[in-house]
Amino acid sequence: MSKRTGKIFQWVAIALLVVLAVVLINRYGMATLQAQVERMGVWAPIGLFALRFSSVVIPALPGTAYSIAAGGLLGFQQGLVVVCLSDLLSCSLSFWLSRRYGRSLVGRLVGKQFMDRVDRLSQRHLERNFFLMTAFLMTGFFDFVAYGVGLAKAPWRKFFPALILSIAISNPPIVAVGASVLEGGKILLFLALFGVFVLSLIAGWVRRKEQPVEIEQR
Repeated sequence: MSKRTGKIFQWVAIALLVVLAVVLINRYGMATLQAQVERMGVWAPIGLFALRFSSVVIPALPGTAYSIAAGGLLGFQQGLVVVCLSDLLSCSLSFWLSRRYGRSLVGRLVGKQFMDRVDRLSQRHLERNFFLMTAFLMTGFFDFVAYGVGLAKAPWRKFFPALILSIAISNPPIVAVGASVLEGGKILLFLALFGVFVLSLIAGWVRRKEQPVEIEQR
């Protein structure tokens, strides 16, 4: 599968998820969906945790979709806890795997079409600049960043604080987008959109900083 085909597949998958969510809400209503989630009990957050975790360790679908789903189905607080915990564990695992086993294992996990992203990120020497590493981890390709920093043999004591800071800043606005649908709060929606706007500015700044090496954001 080519990079272009993979990117098209990702956007199609996002569109299908959005359409499915709209159809379900229109057909059953938000209250009914909430009741279904409540009947699932602990399996609802576990399922979303597993989906988000797997999308980071084995990049396939954009993880943003699962963050929005977590906020929409679980509410802001519980959804944020699930997403943050998933990102913390999955990115830590990705970092450890790449540092422990190197390119051969990473290539099998991310796929050959995405391995060049990991290689180029590892060549950026992000471990030398804490704030630049944090900024990269706040973007949509943070899963590749975790692998790339691990391949660069960055020390754990530098990576982990950057990971925590990036998760604390970047996850709340995305989860709040989904939660605003569930909770119907205009203030929450405004803050969510403002946070997403700030994240887009950070992503644009990161793109300028990493040139001339070009990395596609998923």
